Amino acid sequence: MTPPFKKLLIANRGEIAVRIIRTARELGIKTVAVYSKADEEALHVKLADESVCIGPAFPKDSYLNAMAIMSAATLTGCDALHPGYGFLSEKTILPELCEKLGITFIGPNANVIKSLGDKDEAKLIAKKAKIPVVPGSEKAVESYQEGLEIANYIGFPVLIKACAGGGGRGMRVVYDKGGFKEEFFNAQQEALSSFGDGSLLVEKYIPNAKHIEVQILGAADGSCIHFALRECSVQRRFQKLIEEALPYTLSKTLIDRISSDAVKLAKKIGYDSLGTVEFLYDCDTEKHYFLEVNTRIQVEHPVTEEICRLDLVKIQILTAAEKTLPLKQNDIKFRGHAIEARVTAEDPINHLPQSGRVQFYHQPSGFGVRVDSFLYSGCSVPPYYDSMIAKIICWAESRHDCIQKLLSSLSELVVVGIVTNQEFLKSIILSSEFQSGNYTTKLIESMTHQ
Repeated sequence: MTPPFKKLLIANRGEIAVRIIRTARELGIKTVAVYSKADEEALHVKLADESVCIGPAFPKDSYLNAMAIMSAATLTGCDALHPGYGFLSEKTILPELCEKLGITFIGPNANVIKSLGDKDEAKLIAKKAKIPVVPGSEKAVESYQEGLEIANYIGFPVLIKACAGGGGRGMRVVYDKGGFKEEFFNAQQEALSSFGDGSLLVEKYIPNAKHIEVQILGAADGSCIHFALRECSVQRRFQKLIEEALPYTLSKTLIDRISSDAVKLAKKIGYDSLGTVEFLYDCDTEKHYFLEVNTRIQVEHPVTEEICRLDLVKIQILTAAEKTLPLKQNDIKFRGHAIEARVTAEDPINHLPQSGRVQFYHQPSGFGVRVDSFLYSGCSVPPYYDSMIAKIICWAESRHDCIQKLLSSLSELVVVGIVTNQEFLKSIILSSEFQSGNYTTKLIESMTHQ
């Protein structure tokens, strides 16, 4: 088979860069890694066919430096670029520059990213598509006074959240009007420093909720399919720790309904790549609400791959090359259950990120066990980037067997030189709420109060 592209630049680092390089190699595509001075010995640099240093350690000087990234792409003769997740993956600058330089961007077009990048605009698009949205402000609030008026109208508790970005930054739950002003300004400041945009939304906070998301794939010809649902309710400070597919306690009827809404939204906006539509499911009212669209590949995409037995990155690359979908909805079949645990380098008591050199690394293996990581014995974990160092993904025919396999894999994992959260992950998995599948986004909060 003729490779869809000759040479691909991966505008990222860590496990996602490694994962993309491996798929590109299978497709016969040459790869170019970019790296900061802190990542000179990183695994993605060692695996790529070529590598280019794009600046100092801090992200703003390297992985967020679009001009340096594009210079690397043109200097090495790349005809495609994959942004991974995080960094510039949901900014319009890379697809805009790619278009000007005749390089294929492996992701949605700039107009789609712009429209869905602001949560207020995405919410309006969802309403036009007749998809239920969380009650609250329909556009960015102008002041805390306006935000307080909305909060009083919809009733406390409310969620203040940034219009731009994600990852839990710029988000605050407020339980009464007495604490609203302080939390509004705290969220605004965090959003401004994280995303360069301090605009906020105020929405009804749903305490007894599940965080559900739909993996979608669209093409430039207007077609779109879905790969059903993932559950991502295990979160600490709005950051996901464990994900699974399919959601264990949701009926097939509900899964089909939410999946259909996701495709409807994608077609409304003309979505033309891999992406994720996120929803909240209210366990009390049994209603689901649109949250946002992540216009990139997700950290948790492997659980979908495992139950579908498909390589989503490969499909994404082929879609970008051909401008049409390489498969149809009826081609996607689901089997078994998959769970992913995010292993982070952090102090297990205070949950503070850690860095240092890995003196020894051993990863679990076996039937139905997959590890996506950038670690190797002797590698360095720099202090400048996200603390996630590995993802352990397990698949089995039943959820019970999948859980047992994941616990065994976490016990087998050995990382010497830095501390990790693997014991904390095991405590979550062993909790009665997780074991039953009847957990919500408040699972970790309820564990700390027991």
